[in-house]
Amino acid sequence: MAEQDLKERTTTTEPTRENPSGPIGTEVIFENDQVRVWDMKVPAGGKKAWHHHTMDYVIINVTGGRIELENVDGHTIIADDKVGGVIWNDAGQKHELRNLSGGLYQNILVELKNGKHNLK
Repeated sequence: MAEQDLKERTTTTEPTRENPSGPIGTEVIFENDQVRVWDMKVPAGGKKAWHHHTMDYVIINVTGGRIELENVDGHTIIADDKVGGVIWNDAGQKHELRNLSGGLYQNILVELKNGKHNLK
């Protein structure tokens, strides 16, 4: 019975479209009262589970690559990120990212704790 309970708990805590609760990145590499900086890595063919951006953020592409972003409404976009490219996004996005490239996809993501569009 205990094994069944553990299995059910593990299954229900996985990020989903309805519960985009995954972490923003792979690892927090810096944080202070102004920003939180994430290293975000997705292996070839892998995905970054459903997550919700509650703060304005900037992405700096480390490797570049072809990705697919699907939002909670089912809308999908495909992007070809370039090495060194910089992308701004307002808070509020809920999505899953899939790496369509043949190699590692990596970026640095900077969340702005005092962003104009942050969700409270």
